Amino acid sequence: MSRRFPLAAPRAVVSSREGTAMPYRGPLDWLNFFLADVKGALGPYIGIYLLTEQHWNQAAIGFLATVAGIVGLIIHTPLGAFIDATRCKRAAVVAGVGVLTVSALAIAVTPSFPVVLTAQTMMAVAGAVFGPAIAAITLGILGSHGLAYRMGRNAAFDHAGNVSVAVLAGAVGWWFSQSAVFYLVPIFSLLAAAAVLSIPARAIDHTQARGLDPLPTLPRTRGRVGRGSAERPSGWHVLVTCKPLLVFAACVGLFHFANAPMLPLVGQKLALAHKGAETALMSACIVAAQLVMLPMALLVGAKADAWGRKPIFLAAFAILPIRGVLYTLSDDREWLVAVQLLDGVGAGIFGALAPLVVADLMRGTGRYNVSLGAVATFQGIGASLSNTVAGMIVVHAGYSIAFLTLAAVAAIAFATFLFVMPETGTPRSAEPGAGTSQIKLPGARPAAAAP
Repeated sequence: MSRRFPLAAPRAVVSSREGTAMPYRGPLDWLNFFLADVKGALGPYIGIYLLTEQHWNQAAIGFLATVAGIVGLIIHTPLGAFIDATRCKRAAVVAGVGVLTVSALAIAVTPSFPVVLTAQTMMAVAGAVFGPAIAAITLGILGSHGLAYRMGRNAAFDHAGNVSVAVLAGAVGWWFSQSAVFYLVPIFSLLAAAAVLSIPARAIDHTQARGLDPLPTLPRTRGRVGRGSAERPSGWHVLVTCKPLLVFAACVGLFHFANAPMLPLVGQKLALAHKGAETALMSACIVAAQLVMLPMALLVGAKADAWGRKPIFLAAFAILPIRGVLYTLSDDREWLVAVQLLDGVGAGIFGALAPLVVADLMRGTGRYNVSLGAVATFQGIGASLSNTVAGMIVVHAGYSIAFLTLAAVAAIAFATFLFVMPETGTPRSAEPGAGTSQIKLPGARPAAAAP
């Protein structure tokens, strides 16, 4: 008998607007929700805990963040290759939440520099597993059919989890202590593990999960997903010979170069203009953006096949330079929080659509997850460099010039995506096989013809 997740039956089948069956909807929903809780209960609170309760200096805290960032950059692509190759994707998620649990408890119990440094490093490795693993499990269950809807739903539940943990962690930290927040991680880890294990191993087509098209098989029976034959994947050269992937990675790097420093800079403006209300205003910015991301992710899932990927993504790129300019107009807290809502539009679209675009580009190559990791590496490079650059601009020219510079970079990203990036999906109104790639990729191996 297969395991059952307590909050939803794993074989619940629901049809989207396009009529595509949506298997294992409940477990995937709760997996994304609780994984957001696991990650959200750690990252934003470690620095605050070390600064206020352990009295670490900012230099030591910054060093830890830098080490974690470098490890994340190095590990993303190799972990993507591992997820492509392994047939133990559920176990990878369980191992990841286990590492996060041990790391969280270690920081809470023994917050010495060597322990925290080791824990931060392990957390960076574990955190890099979740994105490609969830994307692979989703693709392995659904293939290209209904993938846009499911990716949007994944992102929506991730944002819902972020909001819930922000509220819960704030309450726990207020009523108990900041260190108590770390004891939430084992609870959410168990729930995330239960969710992923409630998806039967047989339901994941590992050939399909890495972007290879499975060969035709006998009709599915008793909920079993046909696996087909595991074809040999394309060579690694596809990562550098697929020009649309390179263009997309460059656009992602530019997008995050412009986007990453904006919230920290807004937080600094709020702190300077509204002494004593810094934490509350920063929390308001984060929660407000997450609440907007949720419906945007659902919109992407509902419309990405009908409208195509490019028009929706262009909206995300267009919002960013507008947001950068609007930040320069006022230091009023209501204005800054209101402008931050636009972050929810851009980030909501980006989080739901980026894995889908990579799936389009890598269909038939067998290199989906390693490509997803490579794109994440470009994202991390852009975000890491921009914080330093933006800080230097603020020191020498002020906040307004920094925001305008970031807006200019965002405008370059928009123009590049508009003029160079092709549409990667076929609108459903144009062709019955919605979501199929319009781009012939080097090394892509088409599925065998049906008998």
